[in-house]
Amino acid sequence: MYKYIFGPVPSRRLGMSLGVDLVPHKVCSLDCVYCECGKTTKLTTDRMEYILYDKVTDELKHFLENNPAPDYITFSGSGEPTLNSRIGDVLEFIKRIKPDIPVAVLTNGTLFNDRQVRSEIMDADVVLPSLDAASQGVFEKINSPDQKLKIEEYINGIVTFRNEYKGKIWLEVLIIPGYNDSDEELNLLKDAFIRIKPDSIQVNTLDRPGTVENLRSATRAELERVVDFWDMDIVEIISAAPDRKNIKSYREDIETAILETIFRRPCTVDDLVKILGRHINEVNKYLDVLEAEGKIEHTRQERGVFYKVTRS
Repeated sequence: MYKYIFGPVPSRRLGMSLGVDLVPHKVCSLDCVYCECGKTTKLTTDRMEYILYDKVTDELKHFLENNPAPDYITFSGSGEPTLNSRIGDVLEFIKRIKPDIPVAVLTNGTLFNDRQVRSEIMDADVVLPSLDAASQGVFEKINSPDQKLKIEEYINGIVTFRNEYKGKIWLEVLIIPGYNDSDEELNLLKDAFIRIKPDSIQVNTLDRPGTVENLRSATRAELERVVDFWDMDIVEIISAAPDRKNIKSYREDIETAILETIFRRPCTVDDLVKILGRHINEVNKYLDVLEAEGKIEHTRQERGVFYKVTRS
């Protein structure tokens, strides 16, 4: 069982994506109310080598030598990847041994005011920062940032990165009704988009359990209202992941793959069927055994029953 890489899993934006986790669960500069990884246990903007370079690159080398190539290698996982001070070195390693595999960075973008952070990810093929608010009050309500972070500096950092970076920037905005969907906030967000000039703005909503109760997903109609309100050609609503039944890079170790996947993000049975490329009956058998052994537990949400690893 790999500790620092996971998947490949089907991504709505990146095809079959091999995840690279550079920080422990859950080290982040934000504690977002909607986070599918759970509450932040270490809220910080301090950078260090949280996961050692050699440990990550050893696992990457082993996987890439023994499995079909994924569509993307993606820095993501249990927290904010740019907090790892050696993200640039890991990126350079990937580009050196597998130059034909594109690399994506999923980041909240809060550290982009740091010139060093920006320089370390310049060789990524696509960067996907998030921006859910454009006023300090809503930023604090939805993202619960480290106290050092201010929304204007956050936005300015992404703007600076856009001016320096030659690759693609896909900006993700997650809409939570009652949090960031007022006309005032949507206008402020649009002003930020105009300054950032991303290649794409991808509107999303809650898909898995968040960290606080009584959150609900935006309906399709509510998301379409937001898109219409902004009236920008580059805005799109993210749709569900495509079926990946016949992709060779599906994991063969079903039980281990389930645990690796739901350790980071709760999943429904349907999610796991798509990720593993197995029949739903086979997946359910593994889930039954794991739950009976107390390794996993389930919770009912609007989209269905989600499974997660039991944490002591």
